[in-house]
Amino acid sequence: MPAKAKVTKEMIIDAAFEIARKTGAENINARTVSQKLNCSTQPVMYHFSTIEGLKRAVYAKLDRYHTEYLMNIEKPQKGVMLGIGLNYIRFAVEEPHLFRFLFQSGFITENNLPEMIDSPELVPVISAMQEAVGMNMAQTKKAFLTISMFAHGYASMIANNTLDYDEEMAKAHLEQAYRGAILAAQEEMK
Repeated sequence: MPAKAKVTKEMIIDAAFEIARKTGAENINARTVSQKLNCSTQPVMYHFSTIEGLKRAVYAKLDRYHTEYLMNIEKPQKGVMLGIGLNYIRFAVEEPHLFRFLFQSGFITENNLPEMIDSPELVPVISAMQEAVGMNMAQTKKAFLTISMFAHGYASMIANNTLDYDEEMAKAHLEQAYRGAILAAQEEMK
């Protein structure tokens, strides 16, 4: 009799990630994950004693995935932050269930905006922006906050079906927010 294939913790996280992607994180449970893996619920519950723990593991994977997505800028923009901002909005268009899980599910680990800005996950994003605009870190974080709030509002409206996506319009609005945030941060530091 051949040995049964072992269901690993990573396989469970990957299956739950796909469930969140296709139907939303609210549909992650032992039954849906085990069905996706074509196994019993036992391996799921062995590796994750609670579904909350599994969702936290999926959230951590999603957070890394989102950062990589943001940093994958197709063609250089006049500002790296513009490219990152457009990717942020595109993520909401292409992955609305993941966007809502990441930002509207209550799983976010930071409790306020200063914690978010200083989170390790944002280091590559803010560092890229700082290098592109040539400002000090305090100026960069201030500009980043303004731009990210604008992009987040835009993306949230799209992910929740209250705004249709128009790439050219989004780009024009984001460019205005970008220029204004950079200018305001530079003037404030004079």
